[in-house]
Amino acid sequence: MTLPKRAPLYLGFDLSTQQLKGLAVNSDLKAEHEVKFDFDADAKGFSVKKGVLTNDAEHEVFAPLAMWLQAIDVILQRFKNDDMDFSRVRGISGAGMQHGSVYWSEAGIRALGSLDDAFGLEEQLANAFSHPYSPNWQDASTQEQCDIFDSHLGNEYLLADITGSKAHHRFTGPQVLRFRTKYPEKYVNTSRICLVSSFLASIFLGRIAPIDKSDVCGMNLWDIRAGVWSEQLLALTAGSSDTSDLKRKLGAADVPDDGGTFLGRISPYFVRRYGFDHSCAIIPCTGDNPSTILALPLHASDAIVSLGTSTTFLMNTPHYKPHPAVHFMNHPTSTGYMFMLCYKNGGLAREQVRDSLPPSSDSSNAWRTFNDVATSTPPMGQSSDLASDMRVGLFFPRPEIVPNVRAGTWRFIYRPDINTLVPASDTNWHQPQDDARAIVESQFLSLRLRSRDLVESPNGSHAQLPPQPRRIYLVGGGSRNSAIAKIAGEVLGGWEGVYRLDVGENACALGAAYKAVWAVERKPGQSFRELIGGKWREEDFVAKIAEGYQEGTFERYGPAVEGLALAEKEVLKGQRNP
Repeated sequence: MTLPKRAPLYLGFDLSTQQLKGLAVNSDLKAEHEVKFDFDADAKGFSVKKGVLTNDAEHEVFAPLAMWLQAIDVILQRFKNDDMDFSRVRGISGAGMQHGSVYWSEAGIRALGSLDDAFGLEEQLANAFSHPYSPNWQDASTQEQCDIFDSHLGNEYLLADITGSKAHHRFTGPQVLRFRTKYPEKYVNTSRICLVSSFLASIFLGRIAPIDKSDVCGMNLWDIRAGVWSEQLLALTAGSSDTSDLKRKLGAADVPDDGGTFLGRISPYFVRRYGFDHSCAIIPCTGDNPSTILALPLHASDAIVSLGTSTTFLMNTPHYKPHPAVHFMNHPTSTGYMFMLCYKNGGLAREQVRDSLPPSSDSSNAWRTFNDVATSTPPMGQSSDLASDMRVGLFFPRPEIVPNVRAGTWRFIYRPDINTLVPASDTNWHQPQDDARAIVESQFLSLRLRSRDLVESPNGSHAQLPPQPRRIYLVGGGSRNSAIAKIAGEVLGGWEGVYRLDVGENACALGAAYKAVWAVERKPGQSFRELIGGKWREEDFVAKIAEGYQEGTFERYGPAVEGLALAEKEVLKGQRNP
């Protein structure tokens, strides 16, 4: 269908560690304009590396806020250079890297509300903050504060039960606690604290925007079940039982229940400077991970597995079953939840095994030998006897967080008939050949272990199948590897199959743009999946690349999950008792 020339556009922004991206889609979800600003390559006056500055002595990683303002200035100009008609834009939303905090001064908030369209944002707002930097998600300066958070309610399990996660270095609550104690004067002079997502919304709104209902769950401050701030954790962060000042800084009364809430019209500054229509709606911006799951209309229990340098597992779920090893957040557009697992060891670990194998005879495909060995090895290295020994390995070139163990490689033989584990030897584990399948199985078994209580048996004609996801969507570099996709289906199931989701590098910006479409165009009670699913052309973005559930093979991996859990316990025990 050809849309009229004045058909609406919707903008989605993605403010990430290394870039600011902007994407304009029309009502049919077709991208019409795409621009980006790379902090290393494009920023003027900032000596950043991979988008950040570091203070190694204190394990600090942070970004200059003025650089982000410069990026917004430039990216809007690039939209203009691309002949985008700003007057067509009916809604704006965005995604921001999770957990980062922005500290506004009172004078800065006044400046935000009275911008002069003759000048850019950087020129007018560079000094609008009580602290000129935002901690990045890579920051690791808050170990002391994390220990305090984990113990404050009793233990990390209780903290995870309330907030969806145990304490992590990057989470906003521990970061604010450290900021208050390290910079007491700056803290006093802070009028409002934003997340990166609400900072982005605030710029376009011309006043401080509320924190999004999903992104607020990445702070270790929000009581997810109750839907309110945790008074105990606010008191810890504020250093006082009187939490009123911290609540004011956070805008505590303003977290909307509806992810598509109309926050207000676009700031007059952008109307005058760029020609936006004054009726353009600003919609809550969310975190990068919540925005990723909006890049397609997921069904409940669909899973996205991002196979990059690290591994991330995302799933929609109606169930709230928190645990310190995982993250739970409110879903950004529905009443349910999203479940997330983050692993440091992903592609790097697989590449190390690949490089230990004999070089491939196919110079155009470095993975040829790895794939051939992995797919020709039987599941778990077992013989046809399902009670025979299984090979279980843990491959962590870098310290891992799930489970929380030091760097290392461990190989075990698991005997499922008697549920015992013994170290592997040269006679029953042939390195490096046996590592090829074992590493891929290990990574997917960990996902199955930690998501098994959240998946259900399908309805209808597939009701006889065991609990598993409906579909597995693979994204990232590893999604292009046929052997990895095949093993993903064998281990994780997916009764409709394994699919590759290809939205380039724009999943977050695309999800944000779709969120704006939904918020503006929805009918009363119409869900995100109903509206976006009705417009979304699956064939443009998705291809089936492997079978999912395979009867017999999926069941074989059931005992293997127990073997992996036993192996993790063994390694953790050895770490505690060296």
